[in-house]
Amino acid sequence: MTKQLISIKKWSLLLCLCFTFQMYAQVEREQDFNFDWKFSLDQKGDAFSRGLNDSKWRDVNLPHDWSVEFPFEEKLEGATGYLPGGLGWYRKQFSINLEENQSAFILFDGVYNNSEVWLNGKKLGANPYGYSPFYFDITPFLTKDGKNNLIAVKVDHTRYADSRWYTGSGIYRNVKLITVNKTHIPIWGTYVTTPKVTTNEATVQIQTTIKNTAKRKTKIILQSVILDANGKEIAKKEDKVTVKGNGQEVFKQNIQIASPKLWDTENPNMYNVVSTLKINDELIDQYATPFGIRTLRFTAKEGFFLNDKFTLVKGVCLHHDGGLVGAAVPKGVWKRRLMQLKEAGVNAIRTSHNPFSKEFLDLCDTMGFLVQDEIFDELDYPKDKRLNYHDRIVDSITRGYTNHFQKWGESDLKRTILRDRNHPSIFQWSIGNEIEWTYLHYRYITGLWPDPNDPQKTEGFWGGLPIYSPEELKQRYNSWDKKEHILAETAKRLNGWIKSLDTTRPTIANLIIPQVSLVSGYADAIDIAGFSYRNSIIPWAQKHFPNKQVTITECPGGWDDWKQVLENPGVFSIFMWTGIDYMGESNEKWPIKGGWGEILDLAGFKLQGYNYFKSIWVDEPHISLGTLPLEKSSFLADKLSGQAIPKDKNSYKWRNTNTHWNYKDGDSILVEVASNLATVELFLNDKTLGSRSMSECPDRIFRWVVPYEKGVLTAKAGFAKQKIIANLSTTSEPIGLQITTDKTELTSDGYDVAHIVAQLVDKDGNLVKTSNAKVTFDVKGSVRILGVDNGAGDNIQNFQSNELMTSKGRCLLIVQSKRDVVGKAEIKATTENFSSAVIQLDVK
Repeated sequence: MTKQLISIKKWSLLLCLCFTFQMYAQVEREQDFNFDWKFSLDQKGDAFSRGLNDSKWRDVNLPHDWSVEFPFEEKLEGATGYLPGGLGWYRKQFSINLEENQSAFILFDGVYNNSEVWLNGKKLGANPYGYSPFYFDITPFLTKDGKNNLIAVKVDHTRYADSRWYTGSGIYRNVKLITVNKTHIPIWGTYVTTPKVTTNEATVQIQTTIKNTAKRKTKIILQSVILDANGKEIAKKEDKVTVKGNGQEVFKQNIQIASPKLWDTENPNMYNVVSTLKINDELIDQYATPFGIRTLRFTAKEGFFLNDKFTLVKGVCLHHDGGLVGAAVPKGVWKRRLMQLKEAGVNAIRTSHNPFSKEFLDLCDTMGFLVQDEIFDELDYPKDKRLNYHDRIVDSITRGYTNHFQKWGESDLKRTILRDRNHPSIFQWSIGNEIEWTYLHYRYITGLWPDPNDPQKTEGFWGGLPIYSPEELKQRYNSWDKKEHILAETAKRLNGWIKSLDTTRPTIANLIIPQVSLVSGYADAIDIAGFSYRNSIIPWAQKHFPNKQVTITECPGGWDDWKQVLENPGVFSIFMWTGIDYMGESNEKWPIKGGWGEILDLAGFKLQGYNYFKSIWVDEPHISLGTLPLEKSSFLADKLSGQAIPKDKNSYKWRNTNTHWNYKDGDSILVEVASNLATVELFLNDKTLGSRSMSECPDRIFRWVVPYEKGVLTAKAGFAKQKIIANLSTTSEPIGLQITTDKTELTSDGYDVAHIVAQLVDKDGNLVKTSNAKVTFDVKGSVRILGVDNGAGDNIQNFQSNELMTSKGRCLLIVQSKRDVVGKAEIKATTENFSSAVIQLDVK
């Protein structure tokens, strides 16, 4: 209960900050531009003309992902989750009351992909990259009276296998209409840093860009007010400044804050800077910038220090889809998922392998997650979208961002940095993921790819040590033929682009062939060398490159990975692949459309990894049970003792096990207990099956081989009256449904969501996880259905439906409030053979 209250408090902080600024604000800059769009996938030819009849187009609200609306099809590409792309058009008519001294902009947080934008038939511009924010000045193209304007957006995702994971298609992030005075603070025009921080006082430096599109120079009063999380004014600075005509200048202000409340992962305290511009006492612009006060320090062979406190980074990699909602993920869906990751001990997210939405970063700020903000998955040369590594199958539908990087890379990166650099959650900028795969000579230089005709054939690379010294590797690198682009030079450019906008955070990259990257200049171009599945050479790297900080930025996830952090000074992080199941990366694996998650599945249901990581990452007593038929495990039963013995060294890899006790009588069942206590005792029907000690558990999982008999399986740990207990009970046949929701009240804003879970239960109310049934949801009232899922990686039932077959006896329905429609909503779940269940929501 305490943890739930803490989570609610942190979530409320964001609401408080938003409400506080609304109360303080006197100038309305931003308008929500997500509602009342028209959409078509069937349009032949261009659709930006004002005279086009779009009355038969679909009505949609944004964010919108059209790919996830389709059925899964085997003939499509597993790389992107067996869902289609296409060419879509969006249109919206709007009016705007723009005065002569004002300008207007349209801001897109993300469109996937190859987007082009028109206003009233005039092209504003394009943005090929599907993950970078962009905006246009629409002022010159508006109608003279501001009425009956038409915005049109073309989204060309016909190359629907242009990624190694599910991308989605469409305007899948928020859109804002922004109105400002001709003299104003531009979009992303503030930069707030905290160069000096102690417990007694913090210096907040505010760099404010002011743009003046008037012809004459303008004298302005720049006022910066700092508000705390409760909206109380705690500091203020006011300066008289002058900006030349048709010019733009940056002004610095330093403000002292006494007894600052620092931002960290346990107490994510937030502040707000409200920047105000006045001319002759007239208020002309106001801009709010949420920020946090904190310090970052990274030191080779020492580690990472947050606010001068040694901090271990308990990280997971995430892709950007939200399961049944695709890439258009409501904030409430991310909130539910992040809260569960937090409960499991996660304190950091790597945005794999692209920038995430502003909304996602806002949540990380207020919920206390560190974020490694990753920008690119490929640079000069393409990866193979189906098979990973370098490009081997060249066809049109897999052409991706490499086609645009040379022209657009700098702009995409800089726009992302400008948008994101005020988020206290972001503590690293990652320039790229496993980029070395696309430079073939990096493999051959190692000496571990012996066949020049087969760049996929390796001998001893995975898990092995370098066979050459750094000097030999350097010599081999210098003598090797290279292509047009040099990775080290590209990395230097990217690092320089970042440092031109932010020097408060280090740069990093996810290195897959670090022994070569450390001698080629690639690792020298970034501040920290992140290792991807290369734990085995960390001691080698620390020995030969003592001044280079190395850490783990991608790994399978398990005790062996976390031991690297605990046992190697300076290695401060892991980012486990992945925290949540995602769609895609499933080439020729039909019907498996995704997976790879360790903590949550595609519907956000907990996997056993939740318990495993909680047992090593959360500093409180934990115990949980998992079961698996012995024959399906990687263990055997010792013939004499009957205890579990490993088949090989890979047996001690964490796996997803069942959370039920329903098998055939006499079957040999492997029982696995996750706990952080020293000794665990197992019972079956109150009869002890013996104890296991942590010293016997190389991966911190306690194991027994148990002949199955129905009843109650119990694990106990602790001392006397302080024991903690986990139980699994044999269930009988299901007789009905239990329906639950994470929220009973929704806001009628058209965004708020509730997660409805239907679960089969037996006569005693126990959750039945070994039977399945088809569930139909009947939804009435003030909500709409977003979709259904059961979390299984091989579930290829339509997401856009009100019915599906359960998996593990359960399924998920997500509903969303309707805009400005208040009242009751009723959700009824029914099955053919069992009693139905009903739940009600209040929409206010």
